[in-house]
Amino acid sequence: MTGVNANPALNRHIDAYLAHWRALGRRYRQEAWLLGTMLRDLPVLGHDDLTAQSYAMWFEARKDRHPNSRRKWAQMLRRFCLFRRRWLPECFVPGPEQACNRRPYVTPAIVGDEDIAHLLMTADRLTPAPGSPLRAATMRIAIVLLYTTGIRIGELQRLMLGDVEDDGALLRIRESKFQKTRLVPLSASTQQELAAYRCRRTSAGFATTASSSLLTPHPGRSGGYSIPGLQGAITALFRTASITDRNGRRPRIHDLRHSFAIQVLARAYRQGEDVQVLLPKLAMYMGHVSIESTAYYLQWREELGVLASERFAARFADVISGRPS
Repeated sequence: MTGVNANPALNRHIDAYLAHWRALGRRYRQEAWLLGTMLRDLPVLGHDDLTAQSYAMWFEARKDRHPNSRRKWAQMLRRFCLFRRRWLPECFVPGPEQACNRRPYVTPAIVGDEDIAHLLMTADRLTPAPGSPLRAATMRIAIVLLYTTGIRIGELQRLMLGDVEDDGALLRIRESKFQKTRLVPLSASTQQELAAYRCRRTSAGFATTASSSLLTPHPGRSGGYSIPGLQGAITALFRTASITDRNGRRPRIHDLRHSFAIQVLARAYRQGEDVQVLLPKLAMYMGHVSIESTAYYLQWREELGVLASERFAARFADVISGRPS
């Protein structure tokens, strides 16, 4: 565990906690970040251990953060403290009531094909930067992949050239959420976009080894974008393009994943497919463990209601009206 703290027992307990869960197949990257941050902050607060007082001071310093984030951090620290009681029965354990109330999740701002077309045109007009000579091409392929595959921003950021398989027809998403690795087929148009980007990337002198990051800002760097860097660049592109939904809200990056799921469902209705058969396939494609997780992305939309009503009318209108079919 990276951190500076005068309490070696606390360091050992954190290392044991992370090792325990990682041995069970969990990554616990966010937990490692949170506990490492706590280790570094406790001496600044005048403490060398996690007590009721230091816990309260640490959370008070984060009162400006989103309540949902603070609630999640409180739950993580409580789980660590409960684990720590195996060695120190008297150690402090925050009560569940100390976690702040959760706020409802933000309703996603769904975007459509026209919005994405405008976003891509805006990306094409981006000028090269000293640290990002292929900024326009990189932002374009980032939007294309997020919208047409529904992959998560972290999955996009971790893509390497070796993850592009079958002559560009597949993406291998490695050990993503829930430690799942999956293959994501690409549409013909997405394959063309990806091939064009890779050609530009090679022509500009970027590394071409299998372990090279697919999205990298500069040929002189070994790695790719950081997640905050990629998030900032895409968010700035949304702002420059003035993309909003029908309620005037600017989409978040994760809303492209919502938009992908909605578009898949709408396309299934238009093509007369069996939606119930589609859902398990969509869950697998998006990397979910069950269709319950996928259903979270299938928010009610007026477009879906119209398509479902039209299908129902085409099938049962004669039955309801009493007319012979």
